[in-house]
Amino acid sequence: LESLQPIATVEQILSVRKVVQGIRVDEKIIDYLLTVVEKTRKHPDLMLGASPRSAVAWLQTSKAQAWLCDRDYVIPDDIKAVALPLLRHRLILKPEAQLDGLHIDAVVASILKQVAVPR
Repeated sequence: LESLQPIATVEQILSVRKVVQGIRVDEKIIDYLLTVVEKTRKHPDLMLGASPRSAVAWLQTSKAQAWLCDRDYVIPDDIKAVALPLLRHRLILKPEAQLDGLHIDAVVASILKQVAVPR
């Protein structure tokens, strides 16, 4: 651990954080995200869907994804790109779905396919 060197200062991290917070999100994108979140709560194979806090985290992570792609606005692909890493540990399959060999990734992919992407 002694050989590790910082790659960014606290000031740089706070600066990037402020920029990411300022990334624009169209109302249609927010509606899209919330529709997906709602579908996780009503999915027949899920015991526990995405919470309001996970929706907030998803939106913030999508903003960071947009920034990493050198944009100042979020697109549906940003929402999709971070969906699995963000939701994988937050959703809980019903025991019978687990016994059937279903995986959270398949459920999330299915839900994302069901929801119309905003234009």
